[in-house]
Amino acid sequence: MHISRVDLNLFTVFEAIYTEGSVTRASQKLNLTQPAISHALGRLRQMFDDPLFVRQGHAMVSTPMARNMIEPVRRALRGLEVTLNGLHVFDPASTPKQFNIALRDVLEATILPPLMLRVRQAAPLVDIAASHVERRELEGELAAGTLDGAIDVLLPLSGDIMRTRIYQDSTVVVVRKGHPAIDGKLDLDTYMKQDHILASSRRRGPGLEDFELSRFGLERQIRLRCQHYFAACRVVSETDMLLTMPGRYARIANQQFDNQILPFPLEVPAFDVFLYWHANMDNDPANRWFREQVMESVRE
Repeated sequence: MHISRVDLNLFTVFEAIYTEGSVTRASQKLNLTQPAISHALGRLRQMFDDPLFVRQGHAMVSTPMARNMIEPVRRALRGLEVTLNGLHVFDPASTPKQFNIALRDVLEATILPPLMLRVRQAAPLVDIAASHVERRELEGELAAGTLDGAIDVLLPLSGDIMRTRIYQDSTVVVVRKGHPAIDGKLDLDTYMKQDHILASSRRRGPGLEDFELSRFGLERQIRLRCQHYFAACRVVSETDMLLTMPGRYARIANQQFDNQILPFPLEVPAFDVFLYWHANMDNDPANRWFREQVMESVRE
């Protein structure tokens, strides 16, 4: 089928129905009537000789063909949008826009304050929406354009995803001031004799520091597993347990606690934190401006 015989607007309708799971919500998203959406869906079904979406209760559930189509369609639509947007210069001072970025909660406290300070000064009509996205879904969301960027450690993503290192971080140990065994310095033997806290969003499995310890045949005693570093820092301030965590966030999370922040007692390499974006967005003026704000805010 030659592209000259295809109405490209149909694929915008297809993507909207797939994303919204509803003809009604798709019509609202595209500002079209429900009959217009239904007519477009009928043409798509005829074109591909497949129902594409099957009603189950109040939802439109995609068929296997629709699921195979969605990513190529999203990439094509996004590429066309970038091409059209590339014809214009993005003016942050006067253009309303929302940028969607994925980052884990431990990075929010380090990234968002300086980023929002820059954005509020330069672009009063720009909004930022930060969210947690599962790493296995990251590439698809960047390709679909539902994310403008992501910040995380080094991840095994395809060549379609571009990245740049924005900073390095180190591993530190948080200990309450007045700990009976630790005062200003911490060796490996003392570290291993203490009870530990592991902060992780996962219900089970070791932390990165446990992998490093295992290389030396060591296994620490984890007495508490919790979800957030801030809560763990408070527990540290009121007990003799130790918390191992990223250094940048440790300095922020412990500002209201009188905890000691000490180097991890093993020689471990610093870890890199990267900003990711899709190759289709590399030359997009708005996305390029947003990436610059992220990088400059981290440097400052």
